[in-house]
Amino acid sequence: MPHIDIIKPASGSRLVQAAGHALLVGQPPEVLKGLKLSGHEHFDGVMLIDTRERDGSLMNHVEFLLYHFLFNLGGYASGEKLLLIGDAQAIKQAKRLMKITLLGPDPDQFKHWGSDPLLAQEWLGISDDAALRSPNQTILSVDDFFTTYAFTDNQVQVGDLLIEHTGFDQYRFSDGRDSQDLDLGEDTLIRPSYPTQKDYHSAGLAKFSLEVLGGASGFSPNEPCTGLALCHNGEYLLIDAIPFLDEHLLARGISKNQISACFLTHIHDDHCALFPLMQAARVIDIITSTEIFEMAIEKLALGLGWQETVIREHFRHISIDPDHPINHFGLIIKAHHTVHSIPTIGATFTVRNGQQTNEICVVGDNHALQKVQSLHHAGIVRSETLEPLKALYETRFDLLIADGGAGPLHGDPAEFTTSPAERIVFVHIDELPTEFAATFSVASAGKRYTLIDGDLSLYAALIHHYLKIWIGDAGPNRWLRSLVTNADIKNYNQDDVVLVQGHESKGYVYLILTGYCSVVHHDGHDIKTVATLQAGDLVGEMAALTDLGARNASIVALTPVTVCQFSEDTFTALSNDPKLRAQLTKRWQLRPIIKNLAFFKTLNATVNEQISAISELVEYPLGARITFDKDHLYFKVDGDLGGDNALMTSSETLGWQPFQEAILGEAIAETLVKLLVIRRDDFETTRRETPQLNYQLRKQLQLQSTEPVPWTLSI
Repeated sequence: MPHIDIIKPASGSRLVQAAGHALLVGQPPEVLKGLKLSGHEHFDGVMLIDTRERDGSLMNHVEFLLYHFLFNLGGYASGEKLLLIGDAQAIKQAKRLMKITLLGPDPDQFKHWGSDPLLAQEWLGISDDAALRSPNQTILSVDDFFTTYAFTDNQVQVGDLLIEHTGFDQYRFSDGRDSQDLDLGEDTLIRPSYPTQKDYHSAGLAKFSLEVLGGASGFSPNEPCTGLALCHNGEYLLIDAIPFLDEHLLARGISKNQISACFLTHIHDDHCALFPLMQAARVIDIITSTEIFEMAIEKLALGLGWQETVIREHFRHISIDPDHPINHFGLIIKAHHTVHSIPTIGATFTVRNGQQTNEICVVGDNHALQKVQSLHHAGIVRSETLEPLKALYETRFDLLIADGGAGPLHGDPAEFTTSPAERIVFVHIDELPTEFAATFSVASAGKRYTLIDGDLSLYAALIHHYLKIWIGDAGPNRWLRSLVTNADIKNYNQDDVVLVQGHESKGYVYLILTGYCSVVHHDGHDIKTVATLQAGDLVGEMAALTDLGARNASIVALTPVTVCQFSEDTFTALSNDPKLRAQLTKRWQLRPIIKNLAFFKTLNATVNEQISAISELVEYPLGARITFDKDHLYFKVDGDLGGDNALMTSSETLGWQPFQEAILGEAIAETLVKLLVIRRDDFETTRRETPQLNYQLRKQLQLQSTEPVPWTLSI
């Protein structure tokens, strides 16, 4: 019988039980929920793996594991430390990350950020009050929570257990009697360990509504963490970015292309998983205070192992503080400070609809008011923080989302019994105590609160917006108006077939307005998903432009979707302008070429469409002399190059190289040669405006390099 047991509590993670230890190898998001659901929630150590990110998730989420070890498993009461095993550099970064999420910023950071000294003093005081202490009441540091074991020459000894690093994400565990190999690279997909309940039909866009992506805490095994999606005039603003954000958006039928901004309340793991937004097709606005934004950037940098300056490229910060409400395209956002273990804010979101005003207040993570008042009496919390918080309990909001998690760091539902708010919904709680069950309700994934319904004007505006992005400046406005005016809006359930492969086009072109669709091809034997489309992508336009007649693939609703149906005649007339028609035809021809290039394989259809718009396919006949200059990026598509420069003939890309030395010079076409050519300036502009391209390009170069890339974090 083996002495070493290996259990899989979640994808991307293994619990290794050996030599008296239980070590969690790999820490994907919400792995604690997987441990609870599997019935194996006891562990005494965590081991950091080589992979920092897989399948859109960071793989080193230690925060809630530490909380569980300290409080639920009794580590704090008994004075035990959590074992932290891994590469020395990764251990340093993990401890630094835990310092900022568990203890918050230090005085030097507040000074560097230019924080209000009195506010910084308040935050430091609140953090000290919430801090864990030793028996002699000394505040514990992060070092006091961990015992670290770093690999030396690919080995580390933990008691009687020998751990060998045998390859990338590969390990051997030996206890002297038994040996077991582990390869975490087998888990290519990282998914939640709990089931996600998906919507089957579209609820439609609203002028002002709130959708619940999740309403629980990081300890609740069956429900996503607390995250909200506020719909304003058909576009979404996230309130926090929860773990497995992509999965939960997919469950609600919200495309990432529909998200324009994220209001970030604080950086605890159950609220701040911004990494998926680094891979959006457009730059997402992060609306939060300077301090919280700086903490979020540092957290991402430490989690990914990249420099902060590079992380910043993927976001746009919109600063907000209680004294300066902002008008975000007609949505008034007024922030307030809350009292939590680290800097945290909440906000009131206001829409004025004619003479009517509608307000949604999201309190944010906050101590019970009684605790806040005691901290005020102790001189820790200022009146400038206390009085606005008290006002939240006395204001007649249309919808109040409150922290009901109780405990030392969260709110008390009993304090809201006299609130005049029209509707009160609690987060951070699985179920309400019986005495409140008929008074309040609990947020859970899939709930929707609509204050102002949508109408067809929302769809008209959205159609015009997406068409302008897709067609660009070449699209004549008069024809665009004609398309919008004569469009029909169609709703499809999840799994509905929108277009059928092989069927005639029936005279329609479709623009996806919400959700995701799969492009599915059937070869007579097998069905294969060849692409995923989302809001903003066109379907069937090339059948109209090229007279193909029959559809060459089926389009299936991956989520509930809303599409705009155009007449092929009108769409074809729009494209009769020779310049526009040539541009659209070129993009259609380049799509499959771009998709198959290593540089762009990982990009979604929306981003590949942007690449096709700035690319040219150039052919060179046999014997042609080709010059590769510093102003263009060249991709080999087909054919053979010859010449004296071996690099010139072997490299997949030539000319200017993003983040690398240029490959310049001349070569001879030994066959017909096809090159995809992109102007350097166009590529750089697109990269800066397209986070997914920026990130995936850097990631590929990092994987290909045998040396640390320039943006590797040095600590």
